[in-house]
Amino acid sequence: MKLTADRTEFIRANTALEAPSMVPEFKLHLATEITPIWQATEAMLEQAGIDPPYWAFCWPGGQALARHVLDNPALVAGKTVLDFAAGSGVTSLAAMRAGARRVIANDIDAMALLAVGLNAASNNLTIDVDQRDLLALPPDPAVDVILAGDVCYEKPMAAAVFAWLRKNAALGKTVLLGDPGRSYLPVQGLAQLARYDIPTSLQLENRGMKETVVWRVLG
Repeated sequence: MKLTADRTEFIRANTALEAPSMVPEFKLHLATEITPIWQATEAMLEQAGIDPPYWAFCWPGGQALARHVLDNPALVAGKTVLDFAAGSGVTSLAAMRAGARRVIANDIDAMALLAVGLNAASNNLTIDVDQRDLLALPPDPAVDVILAGDVCYEKPMAAAVFAWLRKNAALGKTVLLGDPGRSYLPVQGLAQLARYDIPTSLQLENRGMKETVVWRVLG
């Protein structure tokens, strides 16, 4: 419990409640400066095995998915939704706000799931969390919709994730992917649903505005 409390306090101490540009409906615990939280996390890494703080930033793929879900609530209303590699949990919050019956935020990073819990509480929403490596498990028949943002930035991961997403889509699940033109986005097996221009930090991305696409993954 003390380790969890320490990590929760770390999140609170190194972030501020901010509204992401594309989803001002929510306030999230986000890093206002990149270098300090990265350095603080590296210091904790040596002591407690902390992963880099990807959860402290609202990446464009997640923002695009969240915006699309909020604007098209029928995609998730009354359904069980899995937010894969949830990070800050912005897509989870959008799905819950749009009327999902249940939302599960999945991430292998324990700090990310603590951040999801804090962000859900800050927005008066309830999100379930799951730290399992779902790529090693068969598709969950209870899940109706899978949302995945910014998962194609590393070649091996992108290949494994996309194969798993297509396996789920082949079972009839709605599988949506948010991507700002990452290098390893597959060129086949996708249908474009929407495009958004997402303001981004030049410290995180190579330009101040990222055109981000919401794709439907085909089975």
